Amino acid sequence: MYRQDIKSYKRRKKRKILKRVFLLLFIAIAFVGSILGYLMFQSYQAASDTYDDFGRDKSKMRDEAVTILEDPVSILIMGIEDYSSGGHNGRSDTLMVATFNPDDGKMQLLSIPRDTLVDIADMDVKTKINAAYAYGGKENTIETVENFLDIPIDYYVTVNFDAFKNIVDVLGGITVDVPFNFTQNSDDRVAEKLEFTEGPMDLDGREALAYARMRLQDPMGDLGRNERQKQVVESVIDELASAKTLLKVDELSKEVGKNIETNLKVSDGLAFYRKYSDFNSSNIDTLKLEGTPEYIDGISYFVPDEEELVNLQDELKSHLKHGKTSKNENE
Repeated sequence: MYRQDIKSYKRRKKRKILKRVFLLLFIAIAFVGSILGYLMFQSYQAASDTYDDFGRDKSKMRDEAVTILEDPVSILIMGIEDYSSGGHNGRSDTLMVATFNPDDGKMQLLSIPRDTLVDIADMDVKTKINAAYAYGGKENTIETVENFLDIPIDYYVTVNFDAFKNIVDVLGGITVDVPFNFTQNSDDRVAEKLEFTEGPMDLDGREALAYARMRLQDPMGDLGRNERQKQVVESVIDELASAKTLLKVDELSKEVGKNIETNLKVSDGLAFYRKYSDFNSSNIDTLKLEGTPEYIDGISYFVPDEEELVNLQDELKSHLKHGKTSKNENE
């Protein structure tokens, strides 16, 4: 009888311990679930704040609207320098065109030098492409790029300098391979000189911005600057794709909501992330705009090579599966 009481007592004690363990596990799961739910809600709210299609449901070069999940699409990334104008007007310091094809899961990435000589859309003006933003904001910049590359721009993203720096800092910095030693002023009021040394370097937000913007000391000028910008974009993509980013969604969403505009719908963005969660810089092919720097009336421009520009247009059209290439037209 005594042994039975001991066994019964042990069983009751074991059940109590198991109940406590299960209760703690339930509380932990509920806590983590609520945190993830909160982060997802915050991200959704922030992403919703960024949405602006400015009444444009599709490119004028499209017969029908396309979606990022089902069709080859193009995205124009605009890095906006507007701090010197108090947040008004400004210019597109960085212009990058990305084309994505769901058939091969590949992205093509093209940097357009900001001094590229082009015809500004809806204006009787031929000048640097970065002036299009000052003439007519993102709408005019999109149309100017469409005319220049002869492809539709389906989506756009504008990012100002503060957002870029803060996002890199939230990610914990990025790593780039510096091609040569140089110094560059930071963009703050102190204008502190930042030193960059050849080889792999870890950069915070302020350093990453200075690294991407420097061009005067680069022997390749704007072209070298474009290569460094591609490095930075690819490194940011790799950081965003890493598992640790999930814990930083709340901070990232705040930066995105305040400083970024896009016409990519939240639902499409989330669906794209789920479908291509393993997307990283290895899926990116970089393209180059060929041309030469020239002085015209005392002003420095980057003048595209006409024949190479046609080849570039053909490659972009082929990846987008859009329109006729110059070869088709000649035939």
